[in-house]
Amino acid sequence: MMDLSLRLPLARFTLEVEARFTSASVAVLGRSGSGKTSLLEVLAGLRRGATGRVVVDGRVLLDSARGVDVPPEARRMGYVPQDALLFPHLTAGQNVRFGARTGRPSRVDEAVHLLELEPLLHRYPVTLSGGEKQRVALARALATDPALLLLDEPLAALDVALKERVLPYLLRVRDEARVPLLYVTHQLGEARVLAHEALLLDGGAVRAVGPADTVLGTTARGLLTGEPEENILEGTLEHPESGGTRLRVNEGLSLWVPEAPGLSSGTKAAYAVPAEDILLSTGPLTGVSARNVLQGTVAKVEDAGAGECATQVDVAGVRWVVRLTHAAVRELSIAPGLRVYLAVKSAACRRLVGRA
Repeated sequence: MMDLSLRLPLARFTLEVEARFTSASVAVLGRSGSGKTSLLEVLAGLRRGATGRVVVDGRVLLDSARGVDVPPEARRMGYVPQDALLFPHLTAGQNVRFGARTGRPSRVDEAVHLLELEPLLHRYPVTLSGGEKQRVALARALATDPALLLLDEPLAALDVALKERVLPYLLRVRDEARVPLLYVTHQLGEARVLAHEALLLDGGAVRAVGPADTVLGTTARGLLTGEPEENILEGTLEHPESGGTRLRVNEGLSLWVPEAPGLSSGTKAAYAVPAEDILLSTGPLTGVSARNVLQGTVAKVEDAGAGECATQVDVAGVRWVVRLTHAAVRELSIAPGLRVYLAVKSAACRRLVGRA
């Protein structure tokens, strides 16, 4: 539980946030320079000059009207910046244990086990990959026994392959460590996978706040220009005897995805499918090369700018977004309630997360 009602004057604008969160995972999104990092710094007590009130899990950290401003070291915030900022003269294990000075020593073993760091404990940061450094930084933050974990774009500096390796560990932190987290990112895909609620900032002002599925829609797409529109699907992998790999999303929806020989059946996984890579038809599709042909119903058609529409289609309880031109919407008479068919190539499915 987190209640925010704060105001912080900055050089170019004033950060003003009014929000209340009840879930354990919140994504904070916005363009560069929108106030995301400043918000984390206020919560951590690292940024002075904020007024208002901040309450985390019933504990008042800031209440300027009553003169309450808990110092950083007493706030129990675990902070992981974009650059892991590990101590270069300490081993990975020593870096993790350093964080335990203000927490419970048992948290070190728990963090090491959760993030599978045993093989790395005797190595120095200079010998670690970017993904390994971030796992050590996460463990160090967890070792402080934090009341809230603040993650400032921890995957931004990693390439796609490393992101795929680190994302499962972030899910473990969310689901197994049971530590609430506030996750700053500008990647809609990451936010959809990790967060239950979301906050969208623009020039220091709140543009949207609420359930992630609602916030990470058209408003976020319009604000985070340049970010691809992607459909995020979570489920378990299957390897049929006939060959290939399928993602079982629910009882009524499964999707052929690229071969994943290293991941066994039953593995939990998440995939991203770009909205622009989906073909929509108003009639049955036969004789097409796409392995996935899905039947659904148009739920909503929204103007996405640049001569395009974001068409939302319900398929077996899953909401898909398909990019169509205005001309295509007119010519095909696309409107809510229309029965349509979607064709999705398996190669268009990009794995975000795959973990046993």
